[in-house]
Amino acid sequence: MDLFEEWCEHDYNPFIIFDKDGKILYVNSEAQFLLGDVSNKELFEMITSYANFGFGYKTTIVDINIGKYSFFALTVGYKDDEKIGVKLYKKPSISFNLSKEDNVKVNIYSVIDLAISSFSTQKKKIHKKILDPTFPEIYLKIDTFLKLLNKIFFSYENSNTITTKLNLITGEYVIYENKKYPIFFLEVTGDKRNEKDDFLLKELASISNISINIKENKVRIESPLVDT
Repeated sequence: MDLFEEWCEHDYNPFIIFDKDGKILYVNSEAQFLLGDVSNKELFEMITSYANFGFGYKTTIVDINIGKYSFFALTVGYKDDEKIGVKLYKKPSISFNLSKEDNVKVNIYSVIDLAISSFSTQKKKIHKKILDPTFPEIYLKIDTFLKLLNKIFFSYENSNTITTKLNLITGEYVIYENKKYPIFFLEVTGDKRNEKDDFLLKELASISNISINIKENKVRIESPLVDT
């Protein structure tokens, strides 16, 4: 691997090359994480909409959210009809504060069950849980975290079925005081969601030191798993 290839591989920003039919020919390490949140077809259609009408390179200032990633610009370029490339420029990601001050060590399953129980006393819904069973007790700002979780569930008050998933994000972690902490996600989906309190969800997530990604029928929160 030459210097250029190594540089692309270690770039903080996703870099992808497609062929003319939308098949991926090359991705750097950062782009591999991005492709876990978006289909190849959807991404290919998006980047070609930003390409020059003729051959060449075009950089556009944008505000794009893909999964948990946010981008402020992208460069799309092609020299012939066979290949097209894109580089997306990431906004700074959320900085997790891993201080245990004001945090409490809790059983995450009990917290989820408490939020579901609180919601179910007022709204009778079908709840499905897909939870990784191996989580230890973890530190959370429990008051604001529970408020956030309650608000998320109540945004599905018009949904017939609600599914809650809990798992670790493979290959992602934060480093704090020379120790690696994995990142977990908690995702709630349903067939219909009320968006009127989305601003409050974002505010509570910020207070709780949690990253949040809100889509039409899905809310996903992410946080480091701190257990010691």
